[in-house]
Amino acid sequence: MSAPYLDNRYTGPLSPHIAGLPAAWRSVLAQADVAAALAGLDTYLNERLAANTAIFPAQPFRALQGLTPDDVQVVILGQDPYHGPGQAHGLAFSVPEQCPCPPSLRNIFTELQLEFPDRLTLQSHDLSRWAQQGVLLLNTVLTVASGKPASHARRGWETVTDALISRVAQGTQPKVFMLWGNHAQQKRSLIPDNPHNLVLCANHPSPLSARRPPVPFIGCGHFATTNAWLAEHGQTPINW
Repeated sequence: MSAPYLDNRYTGPLSPHIAGLPAAWRSVLAQADVAAALAGLDTYLNERLAANTAIFPAQPFRALQGLTPDDVQVVILGQDPYHGPGQAHGLAFSVPEQCPCPPSLRNIFTELQLEFPDRLTLQSHDLSRWAQQGVLLLNTVLTVASGKPASHARRGWETVTDALISRVAQGTQPKVFMLWGNHAQQKRSLIPDNPHNLVLCANHPSPLSARRPPVPFIGCGHFATTNAWLAEHGQTPINW
């Protein structure tokens, strides 16, 4: 395995990552409560780095790069980044192509094959191609310590990502929110009920829940439903 594949460690600080984002995202991150949360996170992350803790991913805000809030057509929410070396690269559910496919992503591909049996081609584990079409692949917590899932939860990231979700949801362009699992569905209150927003809910694609009630992920039909709704509202469907 090549060094770039393995070396996905965060090195800090946060400010250079924020400076390179589109202005509309920077405006959200400059809000008083969000800026305060980011300052606290910066201190915390720097302390963990000083203690020789490996933190992933190298680019916490990668999901926001290359698109503005008004470019977003679909929002897919994850929880926190993958916690193994070489996995997380800043897009929810996605990993570098060389990385073995995680179980939840395998189930996402299984569902896509069910929905598009005649049109789906071999999929890359890297979902950058979705992001380039306006799919915001956002984790609600943007960093994690190596080998410790949810280790950076309740450290301030939720304040940051709630503000980002709210900004997208308040736009007037048609968009779809895919909320998979209880954690993502807790963000439902951030999304106004209006003609611009379609909210789709199902179980998480994890093998622990993907085929279980109340709304199994396998068979949910979210990707085809999204494309049909976008087309009805004059938008370009996603090439999944």
